[in-house]
Amino acid sequence: MVDVLAAPQQAKADSALRTLTGISVAHWVSHFHIFVLPMLFPFLKEQLGVGYVELGFALTVFAVVSGLTQAPIGYLADHIGARKILLIGLTVGGCALIGLGLHLSYAALIVCAVLLGLANSVYHPADYAILSAHMDEARMGRAFSIHTFAGFLGGAVAPAIMAALVASIGGLGALIVAGAVGPLVALFLIVLGIPDAGANKTKDDAAPQVSVITPALIVLTVFFTLLSLSTSGINNFGVVALMGGYGASFSTANVALTAFLGASAAGVLAGGYLADWTHRHSQVAAACFAVNAALVLLIALVNMPSALLTLAMGLAGFLGGVIAPSRDMMVRNAAPSGAAGRAFGIVSTGFNFGGIVSPLLFGWIMDQHLPHWVFGASVVFMVLTVLLALVTERKPQAAEYPAEATSPRA
Repeated sequence: MVDVLAAPQQAKADSALRTLTGISVAHWVSHFHIFVLPMLFPFLKEQLGVGYVELGFALTVFAVVSGLTQAPIGYLADHIGARKILLIGLTVGGCALIGLGLHLSYAALIVCAVLLGLANSVYHPADYAILSAHMDEARMGRAFSIHTFAGFLGGAVAPAIMAALVASIGGLGALIVAGAVGPLVALFLIVLGIPDAGANKTKDDAAPQVSVITPALIVLTVFFTLLSLSTSGINNFGVVALMGGYGASFSTANVALTAFLGASAAGVLAGGYLADWTHRHSQVAAACFAVNAALVLLIALVNMPSALLTLAMGLAGFLGGVIAPSRDMMVRNAAPSGAAGRAFGIVSTGFNFGGIVSPLLFGWIMDQHLPHWVFGASVVFMVLTVLLALVTERKPQAAEYPAEATSPRA
């Protein structure tokens, strides 16, 4: 009798593990593809005979397209199925890079950027819709943390992978191989049997549709924008700021930034357990980012020895990573029932807004010879993030999701 009762539970656990594995691999691809073009800038500059402004414009096109299409893609994920949308995104993004590798021109680069931006808009709405529908409620925070960590890992290994590909098969071959990863992972998800979410297959379709544009989600979109602004300046301009304003050597500045990024990834995993331990996700995010702001302010004001600088950057990165699962739980709790794809699609546009504004703002700060303000401006955005986290509306989870989707906390 025990075996009969245990079998369905084991099957459910195995299905959840397959789902988390597949969705995390897809998220790895999304971040890997984001870094493919920047890693090939020297090759593209030489082959196309253009400057870095023209190459940077391609990244701007990517960010704008991704930002404009996140919300519509979230709507599609909820109405025709997140699984289908995810498979299309993987295939479109991969084919965009393959096409550029087969026919290299500046016009093709811009078309590739458009298609990559469209593909990138798929991942957050589709991934989170599937995870929200199929992960154990008691382990939802950890599932979100593993998903986010996989994305961090994709970006972290992209430079090494692309460098190895260029060295072995050249720039065009690197584009084709990097692109082929997308369709191959889509095939992997099909073989793995990733479940669907959304698609409105039930009788609930006849019920009145609840508006997904709620005050809570509007605030969370601004929250995501501020999160992007508070960290992207350090990510993109931290090395030159430390060298120009603090007298740090190139190696010291890079070690400090590596500590920041590496600790962020570790913090994401730790934050998953914290998100499962408490329902007070906004308070967790506010507390971690408040301490983070204090650390970054210290970095902005004090010229530290290299070891202490690396430690401070590492702690700041860890705390920034810890809030990621709680951040995602805040969105899930604020999403109307059956609208996870749209909710994550809407709030994720905040990342794109931040990605558009940040290079201009922090580039201007560096052009004004104010390297300390790379960290100072980040502190301002962190403080605003803390304030927004404290006022974000929270809804009881049990009211937002069907009873069968919930389980007691372990």
